[in-house]
Amino acid sequence: MTQEAQPDFFSLPGIAAALKSATLAALVAFGLFSLMVGMHTDIGPSGAQELEPRFGTVAILAAIAFVGTLARELLFHGRDYNVASHIPPGLKTAAGYVSTYFAPALLTFAVIAPIVFYSNRYLLDLSILILTYIMLGWGLNIVVGLAGLLDLGYVAFYAVGAYSYALLATSFDLSFWVCLPIAGMLAAMFGVLLGFPVLRLRGDYLAIVTLAFGEIIRLVIINWVPVTKGYAGIGSIPRPTFFGIPFNANDDGFAAVFGLEFTPLYRTIFLYYVILGLALLTAFVTMRLRRLPVGRAWEALREDEIACRSLGINTTNPKLTAFAMGAMLAGFAGSFFSARQGFISPESFTFVESATILSIVVLGGSPLGIALAAIVMIGGTEIMRELDFLKAIFGNDFDPGQYRMLLFGLAMVLIMIWKPRGLISTREPSVFLSERKVIARDLIQEGKG
Repeated sequence: MTQEAQPDFFSLPGIAAALKSATLAALVAFGLFSLMVGMHTDIGPSGAQELEPRFGTVAILAAIAFVGTLARELLFHGRDYNVASHIPPGLKTAAGYVSTYFAPALLTFAVIAPIVFYSNRYLLDLSILILTYIMLGWGLNIVVGLAGLLDLGYVAFYAVGAYSYALLATSFDLSFWVCLPIAGMLAAMFGVLLGFPVLRLRGDYLAIVTLAFGEIIRLVIINWVPVTKGYAGIGSIPRPTFFGIPFNANDDGFAAVFGLEFTPLYRTIFLYYVILGLALLTAFVTMRLRRLPVGRAWEALREDEIACRSLGINTTNPKLTAFAMGAMLAGFAGSFFSARQGFISPESFTFVESATILSIVVLGGSPLGIALAAIVMIGGTEIMRELDFLKAIFGNDFDPGQYRMLLFGLAMVLIMIWKPRGLISTREPSVFLSERKVIARDLIQEGKG
């Protein structure tokens, strides 16, 4: 058989087709960004809002789309380009060693991070924020990754945990460690409450219902003013203590009890290790659940629900358990968020937060990948604030931090094209034989393998 010849895209017809596709992409980008980026409202000298055009920025974005599309068409179009096949064997071996030891190295660095960043309060706070999103990503991975249930309202359980701790701590003067399990259980109850109506839904319908549930919780928080105080939020939330020892400058404070010089960093370091412990607990629970019958039921449900029913698996219990476990972990994270901030309001629990957490899960593809995705997405957003050289290209009014959602979308598109199962999608099976056995070829042909 003769192999069909692939078209040469570096010939004149190929270049013309690539230019046509690139021009079309540039026109589409110009049309999309004309209103979103090209028009900017600002307060003028008279105090009224004025519309300021920024078509230069739109032209730059259209040029980027043109160059990117042209490069893609010339290099990859019409070819089966496998990235893995072009990696040298030595580099593959090195990558294997890195993947084997990367997770322990990352965990070791997480443990000693407060020592490394001791003099930098900003990096400590950023690390706490990243660990919070890692915990939320691991919790949502139970629902989306293991059970295959698309949840767009995950921030609702985060809000339930946060407001549960805030109301219990301020109304009944309960400590953080007493309120933490209560907040988790209340969030799990809301997870079951969401799970019952959506037992027969899947795909887009499930996503729409979970999205609506998240908005319902947010609207309840806004309008139930006697309890949640609406947009005013809840302030003066008690902070966690170290076995009853507060982190203040009094004689009974942490520094005075242990004979140390008082500094506010002690509370920050303590909060860091609290969220690190909660995140590790989430990872441990997730890995253990995967090996239990309910975890295997989740994975079977994710692969084929009809096959699950035909095998006699009651899909109701795995679905409710997945929603309850994911919601409980989100409640723990929300309780910590409330205790760390000392103030919460409905603005902290919008759909953007759900989209961010879901993006971390999709980009990650595995527990380690979720951790890396959270570091890149949350830490990368903060790094963008320091990219002042972009102002020389897009103007002094350009704020790179405002375009983080655009980068999220671009990252999602690229991941879906080249790594549809996530950054790190390889993992060991949940259940495997203690001894690997080689099956002979003749037994396989006889149907015995």
